[in-house]
Amino acid sequence: MSDTIFTKIINKDIPADILYEDDIALAFKDINPQAPMHFLVIPKKAIATINDIEREDRELVGHLTWVAAHVLKEHGLAEQGFRTVMNCNEYGGQTVYHIHLHVLAGKPLGWPPYSDKLKIE
Repeated sequence: MSDTIFTKIINKDIPADILYEDDIALAFKDINPQAPMHFLVIPKKAIATINDIEREDRELVGHLTWVAAHVLKEHGLAEQGFRTVMNCNEYGGQTVYHIHLHVLAGKPLGWPPYSDKLKIE
């Protein structure tokens, strides 16, 4: 897998507004927020898509969810509710091929998440 923008953020080659970091994961604010609080949680291990998660990555992926809740608790947003999303491949809306958990909070979030009409053929 080639370096992505997330690899560059992990390596501190480009700046990010970091909310949390440990030896496994990094959480930082999204540069195009879709909610008052919108951040990404990424593993430091490069995994391209959800389809590429291996059995030994189960704890790592669970850790991403823990980091999301931890950051939200620190900002007083966990109890009112939030949404987590992990996109996979083109149809899932993935644009950076390094798995990442979107975390959105700070306002009521409707469903479905997009206003586009769903057309199933």
